[in-house]
Amino acid sequence: MTPTPTNTPASLVARTPEDILAFVPVALGFPPECSVAMLTFGRGQSFHARVDLPDDPDDVDEVVDALLRPSLRHRVRQVVFVVYDDDTVVADESAWSLHETFTERGIEVIDVLRVHDGRWFAVLPGRPPEAYDGVPFDSGSHPFTARAVFDGRVTRASREELRATLDPVPDEVAASGALLATSPAPLTGDRVRAVVARHGDGPVPVPTDVLVPLALALRDPASRDQAWAGLSRGVARDHVELWSDAVRRLPDDLVAGPAAVLAVAAWLAGEGALAWCAVERCRAVDPGHSLARLVADLLDEACSPELWEPVRSSWERGAA
Repeated sequence: MTPTPTNTPASLVARTPEDILAFVPVALGFPPECSVAMLTFGRGQSFHARVDLPDDPDDVDEVVDALLRPSLRHRVRQVVFVVYDDDTVVADESAWSLHETFTERGIEVIDVLRVHDGRWFAVLPGRPPEAYDGVPFDSGSHPFTARAVFDGRVTRASREELRATLDPVPDEVAASGALLATSPAPLTGDRVRAVVARHGDGPVPVPTDVLVPLALALRDPASRDQAWAGLSRGVARDHVELWSDAVRRLPDDLVAGPAAVLAVAAWLAGEGALAWCAVERCRAVDPGHSLARLVADLLDEACSPELWEPVRSSWERGAA
């Protein structure tokens, strides 16, 4: 079980259960199902995370550990939990185990809510009686949702829909595969960086006769470094589009490197769920891919994209 950390605009301030429930899909990029979502607050790094609920109540400790570990690492002071599930043993055990464990470790649990079938249910004592019977809510008309649309933040209907944005496009994959069969030469490292810089500035896709040699070059770690080392948080969203397009158009033989670079760009853009989807796409064809492993570690520990600039600067000094 792995957390999906996400960074969101600090100007969205949640004060009511309805605010919280509108905020979660904006933060994660989709409304969760069979999951625990955690919103964090405090003097350290604030982040938001999601973990799948287990099938067995005996595995609830894994959920607690996956969320507690990064919270302690980043000195989180306060949290809110939202459990997305029916009134099951697993949901109940998860809610109370999280509350008990975080409280014992000195992290204030502001609230715990459970959500199912368009209603939210109070878990902790102190709410009006009707809150335990379920309160209907509609996030679609909430101001947070409208703000997300205005800011250009896309919220998918589900994680599966988000993952499907990386599915292969058959005609494009066929065209790339046909070119690959002619044994083109991979791009040089300098050429990789030039192509990425040019096409990362706008929505123009990389032509197939350049994309295939680019993907071939990314099989070499040194050339792959040229594809991601120039990234910054300011251009990350444009590069998410660039590499998402590449992943959709390439056959499995070539997709690992571009998927891993997409994972870096998505992490930098604060799109943790998409970063995980890219890691999974890479690992499906190359389970031991080193860059995918690096991004997975960053996501596991809810590391902030703010850490990136020192890492990038250090790499560039070493490469100079």
